[in-house]
Parts: sequence; structure tokens; C-alpha cells
Amino acid sequence: MARKAKKTAKTPARAPAAAGVKSGKVVKNPLFEARPRNFGIGQDIQPTTDLTRFVKWPEYVRLQRQKVILNQRLKVPPAIAQFSHTLDKNTATQLFKLLNKYRPETKQEKKARLDAVAAATAADKAAKDKETKKPLFVKYGLNHIVALVEAKKANLVVIADDVDPIELVIFLPALCRKMGVPYVIVKSKARLGTVVHKKTAAVLAVQDVKSEDQKELATLVSAAKANFTDKYEDARKHWGGGLRGNKSAAKLRARAKAAGKAISADAAKAL
Repeated sequence: MARKAKKTAKTPARAPAAAGVKSGKVVKNPLFEARPRNFGIGQDIQPTTDLTRFVKWPEYVRLQRQKVILNQRLKVPPAIAQFSHTLDKNTATQLFKLLNKYRPETKQEKKARLDAVAAATAADKAAKDKETKKPLFVKYGLNHIVALVEAKKANLVVIADDVDPIELVIFLPALCRKMGVPYVIVKSKARLGTVVHKKTAAVLAVQDVKSEDQKELATLVSAAKANFTDKYEDARKHWGGGLRGNKSAAKLRARAKAAGKAISADAAKAL
């Protein structure tokens, strides 16, 4: 009987080396020598980094920031908390557009107007008997506006939300509501100040406007009643502040999770 041939494992032939392929060894350029940096003490200079977090800010900046945080943490009474609810951006834009039409005249403009009136009166003696109408302007000054509100002569009162001390204007919303005068609370006393050529203004009042602006004023008055006057009783019941910081809220949620309770992020932030 013929013997069976033994099976042998055959290794496949190697593929021919591809032409032009270089070996894995990288040839370094002798002109550029690698110099690794050492950032130890007294060695290489550290790269520049953002050190904003470590800056010691001026005291007035620190006080501003601490005040904002305190107003968030502490419970704020409703009389003060109502100043955090301001007029929306679109309505505020329309309001300032109207206020800028009735900016008070500067000293130079007033002098020029009075000189013109005096010259006209001197030229025409009959003009003395005629009453010269004073131009329509926005009223400012806290005592003046309080007097206008008490006499029910103001058509719209504009109060700044960041008056310091807040006690200067804290009574104005209640007074306006009692006298039936519409009022709005807007952001920035500095923005009100620019209307009357001052650095800041706590409160402004619109008394009278021209006939062509009556419709625009009526729209603003209706918005003021809807957003502030009609919601006054509701605002008296809501306290402000009472919000935890992010770290405190995270600890509270972790504690609740360990106890097997689910708590939302908003509920954890409320004190």
C-alpha cells in the first residue's frame, strides 16, 4: 500500500518591498535641537495664565458684588422686592423715546428763550398782556414729583430700580396707587439722569404732552396699569431673595439623594 504524504504547514512568501517606502526611523534635523523646559523653582519662566480669579479687586467693586449676593441670599420684604420687577425692554424703549422728546432745556437754551421773549415784548407792547406758554418738559426732583402726585397732576411716574438708599422711593408705588396715578419701575437711575441732563435721577414724571404724542402716552399708561398698578396687591404678598448658592444647593441635592429623595435644582436653591 502506498504511504500517505505528510501534511506540512506552508508559510506564504513575503510580499515584495514597496518601492520608495521609508523605514519607521525619523531622521532629525541637526539644526533644531530639542530643549525640553523645566518649570521648577528658579528654572524656566511659566507660561502666562488668566489670573482674574486671584486679582484683589478695589473695595467698591467687592462691596457691589457682595451686596448683589446678599440680596439673593437674604429674605427681602415685598416693599423692596417689588423694585426687582422692572418694565420689559420693548416698552422701556418706547418710554425713553417719549421722554427724550420732552427733555428739559439747558441753561443756555433757557437764557436764549427768555431773551427772545423779552425782545419780542419790548418790540410789541401789546405782547405784555398775552401769556407766554411755558414749553412742555419732563418733571424731575423727588419733592416736586411727590407734590404733583398728591395733587393728581402727573400722568405717568417713572421710578428707577437702583436708588440708594431705597427708602427715598419705597413709598412712591403705594402713593401713586392711592392717588390713582400710573407708575412704572425701570432699570438704571443713570439712564433716567441722561434724560434730564444729570448724572442720576431717582424719579421722573410726565405731566402734559403735545396732541401728537397723546396716543403714545395712552399706550404707555395702559401698559403701566397692566404691569404695575393692577399687580400691586399681588406684589405685596411675595417676598424676594432667599436663594442658595450653587455649592450649597449641590450639597443639599447630594444629601437628599443619599436619603433616597429626589429634589429639583430650583427647589434646592430656594431657602
